[in-house]
Amino acid sequence: MSYLPEETPIDPEQPAGPIAPASAFPHGLPGTAPELMPQDPSVLPDLPLFRDYLTPEPEPQERIPHFGHVGILILLCLGSLFSTSLLARSALYFHLFGISTIQQALGDIHYTLGSEGLFYLITFGCSLIVFPILWRKGFFAGIHWRSDVALRLRGALISAAMVCFLLALLNGWLIPSPSDTPIDRLFRMPGAAWILFAFGVTLAPFFEELGFRGFLLPALCTACDWTMEHTAGKLPRPLDADGHPQWSLPAMAIGSLLTSLPFALMHADQTGYAVGPFLLLLTVSLVLCITRLATRSLAASVLVHASYNFFLFALMMVGTHGFRHLEHM
Repeated sequence: MSYLPEETPIDPEQPAGPIAPASAFPHGLPGTAPELMPQDPSVLPDLPLFRDYLTPEPEPQERIPHFGHVGILILLCLGSLFSTSLLARSALYFHLFGISTIQQALGDIHYTLGSEGLFYLITFGCSLIVFPILWRKGFFAGIHWRSDVALRLRGALISAAMVCFLLALLNGWLIPSPSDTPIDRLFRMPGAAWILFAFGVTLAPFFEELGFRGFLLPALCTACDWTMEHTAGKLPRPLDADGHPQWSLPAMAIGSLLTSLPFALMHADQTGYAVGPFLLLLTVSLVLCITRLATRSLAASVLVHASYNFFLFALMMVGTHGFRHLEHM
């Protein structure tokens, strides 16, 4: 007795049945091995297991610089401050410029301004090393430098600086600043005026814009949009063609205001915490923020800042006959 199933003989005169189309077997022909199944994810709409493995995950879009990068910049600043302090003490030890005590150094422009310049340069050098590694792109690309935009719009940008300069003149007329402020005393140090002029139109605007408009402003705008996205359940805006975030108008407004407050407070000590200069600095900072956001170029805000400082120093130079009569300030 055989336990095999009986085979039905094929009748050559029996007409063959209709052949089922391939679409009738979306998961492969009966008896087909899984490894022979098609690997195109579009052919497997009902197999999430295969679709998850075969469809590549989109890379997350990181919006830079964000607050994490601002925190890293602060750590670099602290390290630079420590290094600058060591260098200054070494200079005092060797009596550089004839200075041997901290009290003497506080009254010497080479130490006061030189320490600030060293602090800026050390921080910048460390940033050039650290941030390209984190961003996987060049430092100037990450901060959206775009010098070509600043060169193309240089006429309009210098005009914006002139408007800020005229506002400064109006502010000084309506709300006079107190006399003998720390910045005035700094100018009266021997040989300080021309050094301050050079520093104020080169290093100072570059590094101040780098910190406030290059890092803090983008981080605040991103944080505002991130908060609104998670509150309202909205998807984040896509990055632009250069890989930079595109912020909403409310985020840019809030970010500009929150950036301008610490910017004005940072300079308040130099002007004796007077109300007039504080309001002027707040206004100028808002103009710089608008410039940075409208042009999407940090180089543009640096040009406005440097031009504004140049106009102020040029007025002082003319009013004091080449810084020879500082009592006229």
